[in-house]
Amino acid sequence: MRSIWKGEVSFGLVNVPVKVYSATEDHDLHARQVDKKDGVRIRYKKVRDDNGEEVEFSDIAKAYESEDGEMVILTKEDLASLPVEQSHEIEVTEFVPADQVDPVAFDNAYFLEPASRSNRAYVLMREALESTDRLAICTFTLRNRTRLCALRVYKDVLMLQTLLWPDEIRPAILEGLDKEAKVRPQEVKMAASLIETMAADFEPEKYEDDYQNQLKELIEAKAAGGEAFTVTERQEASDDDGDDEVADLLAALRASVKDRGGEADDESDDDYEDSGSKKKPAKKSAAKKAPAKKAAAKKSAAKKSAAKKATAKKTATKKPPAKKSAAKKAPAKKSA
Repeated sequence: MRSIWKGEVSFGLVNVPVKVYSATEDHDLHARQVDKKDGVRIRYKKVRDDNGEEVEFSDIAKAYESEDGEMVILTKEDLASLPVEQSHEIEVTEFVPADQVDPVAFDNAYFLEPASRSNRAYVLMREALESTDRLAICTFTLRNRTRLCALRVYKDVLMLQTLLWPDEIRPAILEGLDKEAKVRPQEVKMAASLIETMAADFEPEKYEDDYQNQLKELIEAKAAGGEAFTVTERQEASDDDGDDEVADLLAALRASVKDRGGEADDESDDDYEDSGSKKKPAKKSAAKKAPAKKAAAKKSAAKKSAAKKATAKKTATKKPPAKKSAAKKAPAKKSA
């Protein structure tokens, strides 16, 4: 690796001479623009606006617009004369708890290598950062920009991680979260169980860039005059478009937990509807009122029926005395 910057880390009266190296690299395959008829490469030319004449790269300068709207040309020498460009210092301004810097702010990463004969100050700073679990917040100028950065320990190496400025991070205003859906306690519990079945230590080495691997395979196959992927493979890959929302989250979570060998709680959904929802019990009580009305109707009908029966009985009880009077007449005949 070749260092891209050399200077020193300063905090208080302590200076740590370092060399800066880029910690990351791009592994993507890069395409070139060509004419699709015959594959001849297309090149861009730098031309003047006024007459269309091509301008050599060495004759191109940078220009900035002033407040008055005038275009001001600045050469490399002009830019190098800025006071911040003269400074070769990574200035530590404060030490903050590591958990106070959100990962969304992290940008580019750089390794710092000791640049002096003795690396004692380097090791001292590394051990101090590890023991306090803090990040050193720094500022320094690199490639015509002042960078806000965090100095931290990465695998026994001091790493300088540039940070995005606060106004470079967009606010999380998303229309899809305007109306937040409600989830049941059982769903949260089952989702947590699924997370536990999938818990593991992070091993980035076991992951691969599938797109780049398949792109390489496609390039080699096309170069050999063949086809890399069959129709079946393409159809299988396109079946899952990612837009289908799970209709029954709880059932899907239970099945996922069982599929991974975990124990899924099979408690019925109704039990959790009673405890977690206020609207559904209201519907149940309304359902109970309807049978009550039917029962009242039945009672009134029963009362009418009973009244009719009672009237019929009263009528029936009046007729027997007539028979008794007839029975009294029979003894009269005997006396005759």
